[in-house]
Amino acid sequence: MSNTTYPLLQTVNDPADLRKLSRLQLRTLADELRAYLLESVAKTGGHLSSNLGTVELTVALHYVFNTPHDRLVWDVGHQTYPHKILTGRRERMASLRQLGGLSGFPQRTESEYDAFGTAHSSTSISAALGMALAARQKGEDRHAIAVIGDGAMTAGMAFEALNHGGVEDCRLLVILNDNDMSISPPVGALNRYLAQLMSGQFYAAAKNVGKTVLKGAPPLFELAKRIEEHAKGMVVPATLFEKFGFNYIGPIDGHDLESLIPTLENIKHLKGPQFLHVVTKKGQGYKLAEADPVAYHGPGKFDPAVGLQKPATPPKQTFTQVFGHWLCDMAEKDPRLVGITPAMREGSGMVEFHQRFPDRYYDVGIAEQHAVTFAAGLACEGLKPVVAIYSTFLQRAYDQLIHDVALQNLPVVFALDRAGLVGADGATHAGAYDIPYLRCIPNVSVACPADERECRQLLSTAFEQNHPVAVRYPRGAGVGVAPEAGLSGLPFAKGEVRRQGKGIAILAFGTLLYPALDVAEKLGATVVNMRWVKPLDTELLLQVAAEHEALVSVEEGAVMGGAGSAVSEALQAAGVLKPLLQLGLPDVFIEHGDPAKLLSLQGLDAAGMQASIEKRFPDLVAQARPAFKVVA
Repeated sequence: MSNTTYPLLQTVNDPADLRKLSRLQLRTLADELRAYLLESVAKTGGHLSSNLGTVELTVALHYVFNTPHDRLVWDVGHQTYPHKILTGRRERMASLRQLGGLSGFPQRTESEYDAFGTAHSSTSISAALGMALAARQKGEDRHAIAVIGDGAMTAGMAFEALNHGGVEDCRLLVILNDNDMSISPPVGALNRYLAQLMSGQFYAAAKNVGKTVLKGAPPLFELAKRIEEHAKGMVVPATLFEKFGFNYIGPIDGHDLESLIPTLENIKHLKGPQFLHVVTKKGQGYKLAEADPVAYHGPGKFDPAVGLQKPATPPKQTFTQVFGHWLCDMAEKDPRLVGITPAMREGSGMVEFHQRFPDRYYDVGIAEQHAVTFAAGLACEGLKPVVAIYSTFLQRAYDQLIHDVALQNLPVVFALDRAGLVGADGATHAGAYDIPYLRCIPNVSVACPADERECRQLLSTAFEQNHPVAVRYPRGAGVGVAPEAGLSGLPFAKGEVRRQGKGIAILAFGTLLYPALDVAEKLGATVVNMRWVKPLDTELLLQVAAEHEALVSVEEGAVMGGAGSAVSEALQAAGVLKPLLQLGLPDVFIEHGDPAKLLSLQGLDAAGMQASIEKRFPDLVAQARPAFKVVA
């Protein structure tokens, strides 16, 4: 980091240094922080638009509140890069989202300033309320601040927490970071004054005294209450949050330190739960990100002076794109198809579907529970809903998956993106658990395509069924097997032998088929592309078990309760005793890093698989190597 380029930022190693600065210096600091943030993310990749939008808010919060004594909880947490830079992690930004480096989200183990680990949305108010009530119970004088985005406010959990928090007497401040609304000059100017007025001691005291005095005359009290609400309604959003029991303040300009700091300082001295509404702009200060915040939401490495550029050679088609094309083609064929996403239109590949079939597209917001039960309602009426959802996000709707879909055996297709390890986003986003948590539910089937072509085919097969089916596929591209035109599926619950060998049979579930084939070439083993975890192709499994001395299951998912467990259960049910080596993700949370490196560290690349098999079955490997044949 250059002392010349960032002279003021260089002096801030923690928020205590920040609080020594004058108000005039804070504006300069914010400018340097934004420039350093842009420079850092351009070198490493990561979330950009959201972080550019929280620079001033981050500065103001650490300036006014005594962090880490005062607890600061960021919702989702992808907008915490300025927070990380100001809390002693500035020089480690070059390691962001890399193996052994800084996480892209808050982590309690990373810094005492990360009060709560986040990465899924809508948890901040609940967590901050818990912290505020813990402080009250322990007799500690501290604030708990939850910073939640307007998107995260769409989830029911946020309103459950508001419903609870509004009746508690504690030092809780909820800050709504509204970055989906622009501030017109009149609103910005007027509300700076109003926010400071409504957050001031005089206003709070006068309001409470007025209510006490007028309660003796109910008609006057009711009139005063209506006048207050009517007046607020002219200059601020509706008093929804006050109905929950919060003192509502705002909206104010989240990029104006001269508005933010006095308002926060006033709020510090108010009693009871407070709700501050700030308006920010994604990509603030970087024109390209301001113009296209979606494109700059999570870019890879790029030159800030040039911006994002299309690659010279077109990248391989991703599984997400395969799903998006299939969805449009199937919707063209079958008018019953309805597409649903919980606020992940771009991430789940549904942009084209939204454009072509707007009347059959539903973005329900960050509300996974609602998405699943909503799909169940559609299915009850004869439609064929397809829920496009990340594996890790479906976890949030597990009750609805069981009770509202599976129990009623409704034909809902779950397109599970990001199955397996996801790389830089780390443990919070890894789809490690979908096989164990899905295969134990009656009526639910689970398919694991090995490549792009099978992904399209198995989606078609899933859509043809009259019960719930999940198709899991990883982030990014596969080996490059081009999908065929048309919408023909593959046989339901049937696998295939891809390579005939002897001695050892490798049962591959999903994209690990291809490294398994590489291993089999060296070991003379058989390889079975299982395709389905549930129902398992037991006929094929028992045939292969009868012809081989040992079995190996491989899956990019949790080994506990996973596909290998399904194989073991099927063998035991049939009374077959056969050595089985189960390879998959271990019983630990796997950190962020390069996906290929992470798979290698878990022994799930070709070299790792080979080493594990040779260690477990050395005699069989020696016997099998000489003779094998390839099945076309």
